[in-house]
Amino acid sequence: MSVKFSVIIPLYNKAAEIERTLRSVLAQTKQPYEIVVVDDGSTDNSAEIVRAISSPLIKLICQENGGECAARNRAMSEASGTYYALIDADDVWKPDFLAEMAALIEEYPSCGLYCSAFDIINTDGRHPSNSPSERGVVEDFFAESMTRYVAIPSASVIPAEVVERVGGFPVGMRLGGDQYMWVKIAREYKVCYTPLRLTDYYMAASNRSSAIYRAESTPYSFEEFYDEARPSLNEYIARVELGKAIVISAKGGREDAARRLRFYAYNRQSRKLWWRLRIMNALPTTLRRWFHTTYTYLAWKIARRGL
Repeated sequence: MSVKFSVIIPLYNKAAEIERTLRSVLAQTKQPYEIVVVDDGSTDNSAEIVRAISSPLIKLICQENGGECAARNRAMSEASGTYYALIDADDVWKPDFLAEMAALIEEYPSCGLYCSAFDIINTDGRHPSNSPSERGVVEDFFAESMTRYVAIPSASVIPAEVVERVGGFPVGMRLGGDQYMWVKIAREYKVCYTPLRLTDYYMAASNRSSAIYRAESTPYSFEEFYDEARPSLNEYIARVELGKAIVISAKGGREDAARRLRFYAYNRQSRKLWWRLRIMNALPTTLRRWFHTTYTYLAWKIARRGL
């Protein structure tokens, strides 16, 4: 089987990180077919840093700012490989990431998404992701993803023919665009996974998200995925949307968060998340931000101690 990896990198104001990311891609034991970087209207010198790296594999495309999903879609449309290997412009691959993805594809050729475990890098140091321990096809992606990380963009590969069939990332969706894509794929295809931690995900990297609320301008919604015949899918989209709503509420989007509270009240496995959002959304905006920051910090500390 011919596996040609087109590496897909959306780039926006990551001058401090993009060289590190590209060096990790170029250091792969299995070299990619090409590296497609879409600079999405950066206002710093990110594009200049990419141009300064001398490699015939790198293809830089510059466009006006359209958001991360639009940048990923543009990169995939300009790519000519048979598999799209995703990585954000502030994360890093271990040298054997593409080699392991190629091995998974050879062993499980009919899957729609291939993923690896990863390490989380933040101000507290390096931490292994809470991910499955078994290698191979994930029995139920949605049920598994309720409690453990199966897929994140920087540790995922999608066959080009799958993107052609299900479509690309949801343009205009500011939060959860990757999970939206995973739902589209996992409804129709199996997901394959390796427990090898082959990606470093940098939580503290610059510009992970804006602190100011801006309503999403997109025709896409997780609500369209609701299916009475698939309870694990419904629980998954509820968890994703409630998580989004907490961030939205903290930034000031009370009404947007309240609508999600109403729609996803059906959930059974994310009741704590639902109640957390309900309590938080009733607070004044300044207190909502404090509540969210404090809760997140304490939850991380407790999780690290295994309490």
